Amino acid sequence: MRGTDPADRELVNEPADSYYAATANPAPRRPSLAGTIDCDVCVVGAGIAGCSAALNLAERGYRVALLEAQRVGHGGSGRSGGQMIYGYARDMPAIERLVSAADAQRLWELSQEAIETTVGRIRKHAIQCDLRLGHLSAAIKPRQREELIRFKAYMEERYGYGGMELLTGAALRAHIDSSRYLAALRDGRSGHLHPLNYTLGIAAAAEAAGAVIHEHSPAVALTTGSRCTVQTPAGLVRSRFLVLTGGAYMDELVPELRRKIMPVGTYITTTEPLGEPRARALLPHNAAVTDTNFVLDYFRRTADHRLLFGGRVSYSTFQPPRLAATLRRRMLQVFPQLADTRQAYTWGGFVDITINRFPHFGRLAPNAYFAHGFSGHGIALTGLAGKLLGEVIAGQAERFDLFAKVKHRDFPGGRLMRMPLLVLAMTWFRLRDLL
Repeated sequence: MRGTDPADRELVNEPADSYYAATANPAPRRPSLAGTIDCDVCVVGAGIAGCSAALNLAERGYRVALLEAQRVGHGGSGRSGGQMIYGYARDMPAIERLVSAADAQRLWELSQEAIETTVGRIRKHAIQCDLRLGHLSAAIKPRQREELIRFKAYMEERYGYGGMELLTGAALRAHIDSSRYLAALRDGRSGHLHPLNYTLGIAAAAEAAGAVIHEHSPAVALTTGSRCTVQTPAGLVRSRFLVLTGGAYMDELVPELRRKIMPVGTYITTTEPLGEPRARALLPHNAAVTDTNFVLDYFRRTADHRLLFGGRVSYSTFQPPRLAATLRRRMLQVFPQLADTRQAYTWGGFVDITINRFPHFGRLAPNAYFAHGFSGHGIALTGLAGKLLGEVIAGQAERFDLFAKVKHRDFPGGRLMRMPLLVLAMTWFRLRDLL
């Protein structure tokens, strides 16, 4: 089941449908699956979670086959804002309503481990993905500034997390050259990176450890039992264990899981290269920034001195009209000094969200596992998911089961109405941001 040495395969870049694709590190073309193969573990979905699971399992000596419907990193893992942020998509006070106080403490510690794991992998495997540390959560309104102050005090008292610094006035302007924000919490352990190059790097490390990756091999049917099977258009994988990490791109492969997550379109634009002095003036300390609105804006510098800006979502799966113009308008609200610049790339992709915005881990069968629902907070957590999937298959279930015991509800409305109901709910949150 060993694959061809990547050094013997043609190195290619995908067509530049995004800034990330245009600046991706060369990657090998991996053959689609043809015929029947047997392995220890079949992983479906070659994003960060799937590639991390393949890497961890291959390092443990398992024979791993990783199936990807498109190319490695094609989905949300290779299209996101690239922000590596502590915690979860929900703040810890909200998570405490889902689990016990002791479990909340352990989950917080695991979120810290997620960042350490990400940084450690990048350094261990020398992944060239423009990693930079530093992140700001920025407040636009007075009530948001007060929320940041209370949150900082809470995290220090409840979790002993003293890594955040409150910035206001001149100290804030020294980090963001914008008058839009009243305050920000700076976290020096979080940061940002090139997500596609990070994913490609993990995939290469997994292959070096012995995993075999098949691209353009969508899973069209699966069975569980003493042996799991995954059918593709031209092949079949038989395995002792099955791991599903396809997230929003699994379609109806497993209907009972599909009801727990919803695909949300997220959209990003980049400017043309600004030159180092001008880019540095916008964000002098090269931190990533996220505002605290429910429908939020986020931005950062790139390694080639552009501004990368995200700030529009679609809960209907339809791309918003005049997307580039809308993102430009939002960008200029933050940085009006960029009015004379042009946009070079505008793109989008889907992330999968859960109702409670907490990751959804679990089992389809005693030997079949899944991890998805990172709700736009997955750069570090997906890597942790791969690590925990490796642990649970190796017989160490405690940390995986800490996530798995969190209860998740189906999105209401059934197949026909759940999308309209979600759009209606998100309209309320958008109005709340505006008022």
